[in-house]
Amino acid sequence: MISKVVRAALAVAAMSLAPVAAQAFEPENPECIAPANPGGGWDFTCRQVGKTLQDLGLIGSTMQVTNLAGGGGGVAYAAVVNKRGDDNDLIVAASSATATRLAQGAYPGNTMDQVRWVGAVGADYGVIAVAAKSPIQNLTELMDQMKDKPSSIAIAGGSAVGGWDHLKVLIAANAAGIEDVRKVKYIAFNGGGEAVTQLLAGSVQAFSGDISEAKGFVDSGDIRVVAVLSPERLEGDYAAFPTAKEQGIDAIGANWRGFYAPKNMTDDAYNFWVSKIDELYATPEWKNVMKNNGLAPLDLQGAEFEKFVSESVAKIQQISRNIGIIK
Repeated sequence: MISKVVRAALAVAAMSLAPVAAQAFEPENPECIAPANPGGGWDFTCRQVGKTLQDLGLIGSTMQVTNLAGGGGGVAYAAVVNKRGDDNDLIVAASSATATRLAQGAYPGNTMDQVRWVGAVGADYGVIAVAAKSPIQNLTELMDQMKDKPSSIAIAGGSAVGGWDHLKVLIAANAAGIEDVRKVKYIAFNGGGEAVTQLLAGSVQAFSGDISEAKGFVDSGDIRVVAVLSPERLEGDYAAFPTAKEQGIDAIGANWRGFYAPKNMTDDAYNFWVSKIDELYATPEWKNVMKNNGLAPLDLQGAEFEKFVSESVAKIQQISRNIGIIK
């Protein structure tokens, strides 16, 4: 009979010989790239998601936000593909603007399959706004002026020419009866914050962006929303904003918000980020963020999100062909 002492010794020996269980992935220096200057929608996505992940204990350390503006997101996309393709700690803010540029081949040499698509955190409806002191009172007046004298109205946005902010204006203009939308004067800036600055300076007459990036400027009394590109009025703080549709202009533009990650990120790291975005989305705290910032529901992660982005790219390619942006 084996004594208790011997059995204990054998147990200890067996434990020392057993393989060590693999540590679950945890980012050491979590980072989110916002592919625009501070103040825009990509910046909002990185900062709000990073803060909420940390507040909820879903990540163990502060997420660094890096603003990397240029090329409507193309500078950041190229940097991730070419220089940081195996960075496990990195996610990058993306949106319909990202899908638009990929659809139009505006990121030279880059395609959507060069990164991994992580997940969505909601959909951000587009807005068209004017300065608070503007004589233009509604979307109909703005579009009438654009019809009568196209050169008198310049609209600023935070995406490049042909990008999502530009497309939203063209969709609204087309719905308002402007047949040759190529005459619409659009000026691109590096992010919504910079575009609003130019609006307030009087350099442009209107702003095309998303409700999340417009909210702070509305709250401060700097701008006035003349139309939300949603099928019906939003709730809460946004209920006062009229839709384009109720003004007789049937234009809808929803900008999804989410993240992509480096292509060669390990599966463990990718699954970590997918699961954390999934967990985040399900929390009451994130639902409150969505409500306070006008985000509509869009709950897609991993393979489902990748399929959604692929379909978005195909759809935007067709829209871009219809209005002559690409052949």
